Amino acid sequence: MKKSITILLTILFVCSIMGLSYAEDLRIDGSTTVLPITQRAAEVFMKKNPSVKVFVSGSGSGTGIKALIDGTTNIATSSREAKDKEVASGKGKGITLTGHKIALDGIVPIMHPSMKINDITIEQLRDIYNGKIKRWKELGGPDRPITVVSRDTSSGTYEVWEEKILKGDRVRPDALLVASNGQSVQTVSQNRFAIGYIGIGYIEKSVKVLKVNGNSASAKSVRDGSWLVARPLFMYTNGKPAGVIAKFIDFMLSKDGQKIVNEVKYVSIK
Repeated sequence: MKKSITILLTILFVCSIMGLSYAEDLRIDGSTTVLPITQRAAEVFMKKNPSVKVFVSGSGSGTGIKALIDGTTNIATSSREAKDKEVASGKGKGITLTGHKIALDGIVPIMHPSMKINDITIEQLRDIYNGKIKRWKELGGPDRPITVVSRDTSSGTYEVWEEKILKGDRVRPDALLVASNGQSVQTVSQNRFAIGYIGIGYIEKSVKVLKVNGNSASAKSVRDGSWLVARPLFMYTNGKPAGVIAKFIDFMLSKDGQKIVNEVKYVSIK
């Protein structure tokens, strides 16, 4: 036994002399909106730091924050601020939820490219999602029912949409609930009469992005506040980060990290 311990200590000593180290694991979970940023940042970060292995998943803002509180992730990504009840839950387990704003996002309404509607008002969006407007002809479109696509309630994107568009109204009961931005794009792109909403980083040619109150979503309109459905994106840690967690947060806020934010079509904070 003593011989084995001696051998192990010798190996560790040699590794330290040669500048080698065992890989550190960094786990990040949470918002599907923030997922493209995190995935790309993790790739670049690991190239810069070969001794670190970053594991990224996107189970939703609420689930990510819960994972941080439960100790199963090191960083929780979120497309909304932590709720008071989440902060209280964390404190009860000795976890101090500390938010780091790493990017900005605009939530945009989308529809099938074949639909001959290009602009919509905040009021019309609210009435579509609460069920007052049920057919496209009420908006100048065909006499067909509107298929409403929404996010599930654990989504930070849903919560911002609920706050800024629905303003306390309930989503119509027949809405199709999807678990991610990608599923929203896929569902709307395959249904001529559907409408949905996604983070600005998920815009692609298979769907049409609507103007809202005559305004278009862009980095400029998100940054200056003229795009009404805008929000910050966060990474949450347990208190002030240290070690590899702090290193990753610092990387996200660096020039290289903010460049990644822009490359994946979100809006940098710097």
